[in-house]
Amino acid sequence: MNTLKRSISACLLSLGCLSVAHAILPIEKLDSFKGSQGYLVQTKTLPMVDIEVSIDAGDRYDPASKSGLADMAASLMNYGVRGDQGLLSEAQIADEIADLGANIGLSVGGERAILRIRSLSRKDLRDRAVRLAAAMLSAPTYDVKILEREKQRTITNLLEAETKPEFVLDRRFTKSVYGDYPLGNAPTVKTVAAVSANDLIQFHKQFYRSDRMIVSIVGDVDRARADEIMQTLLQKIPQSGAPIARLPELQRSPVEPLAQREIQIPFDSQQAHIAMGMTAVTRSNPDYFPLLVGNYVLGGGGFVSRLMAEVREKRGLAYSVSSYFIPGKDTGIFRAGLQTKSDQAAMALEVMSSTIAKFIADGPTPSELLAAKSNLVNGYPLRIDNNRKLLDNVSSIAWNELPLDTMEIWTKQVEAVTLEQVTAAFQKYLAMDRMKIVVLGAKNK
Repeated sequence: MNTLKRSISACLLSLGCLSVAHAILPIEKLDSFKGSQGYLVQTKTLPMVDIEVSIDAGDRYDPASKSGLADMAASLMNYGVRGDQGLLSEAQIADEIADLGANIGLSVGGERAILRIRSLSRKDLRDRAVRLAAAMLSAPTYDVKILEREKQRTITNLLEAETKPEFVLDRRFTKSVYGDYPLGNAPTVKTVAAVSANDLIQFHKQFYRSDRMIVSIVGDVDRARADEIMQTLLQKIPQSGAPIARLPELQRSPVEPLAQREIQIPFDSQQAHIAMGMTAVTRSNPDYFPLLVGNYVLGGGGFVSRLMAEVREKRGLAYSVSSYFIPGKDTGIFRAGLQTKSDQAAMALEVMSSTIAKFIADGPTPSELLAAKSNLVNGYPLRIDNNRKLLDNVSSIAWNELPLDTMEIWTKQVEAVTLEQVTAAFQKYLAMDRMKIVVLGAKNK
């Protein structure tokens, strides 16, 4: 019987990615609990529920000397907890998740840590999954032996990653753009080795509080059940704690042209890897939609973008080239990049730079703008066509403090963008003489 249950659960979990597109459902705001916020979208397509807890405990809170602490604090939560029935080991947690046919995962980004639960909505299975996740959030054990094992695994992965050009480029570019702001730091062998079990305990105590958490729920549950889920998840978590030091202000790209814009990094590679960009807007910025639509024309639209036409189609300098904005709640970045033959790096950079500069100066043509808006609007159903994607959207709306009808009016906001708005926004937030450039692996002729 247990084998049958697992088979059915696995089948239903796989179907979660295949649900058909549906009408946009409203976001309901749940009652606040212990200072936290909660949001719900009810869907009845499948007997499943997807839950996310966003915690204001991202990488930006890492001490510079212990970069990697936030990630370690989250990743070790499922390696040992004090549950309702006593201590649960790493193996016991894994067995319980498998027996439930559920998924429980943790991840950390620059601004926030995220716990996600995916379970059948049947009450007994759902409640067990939620209780287990609640124990992870509230009472991780942070066993010293497991910490040492995971530190060694992380260090091994870091050493391997440092042989890969994409990894090296990404780190140098991020540091170049963010500078002394905490997001410019990255874990190293030394900083990871410095993390202790007491550091994890103190970090968890300081940041894992319900007043720093947002719960988003999508699936086959009503409001009453959603309130129960939220309360179970946060019941044993402190509501508040000692004051947390304010993060330093993110220094936007300077108004004056940069004296040193380009960084050349030697690297033994057949390909040169190039990235350029600067700090940009947050998600709640009023100019977000003009920048989104404009960037679809510039480098976000794949084979129909300006960058692809100039760099690949006309000159064959790269297989792929793109640009994008990465907006967060408090930070944002613009980045463009490509890979090319090492001896073509200078030419590829020149073409990419001139294409971006022309777009900033002139903006899109009327036909480009119309095509971009049409593609974005027509593709929007694919952004919300299953529960996981809906949860991504609900979570983003909640984290970035956007209006609850954002999904309903998203296409209207895209359609309302004008040529003048795109040009004004690009000229306001981007400037070629203030962009940082990192070139890795170029060969000088």
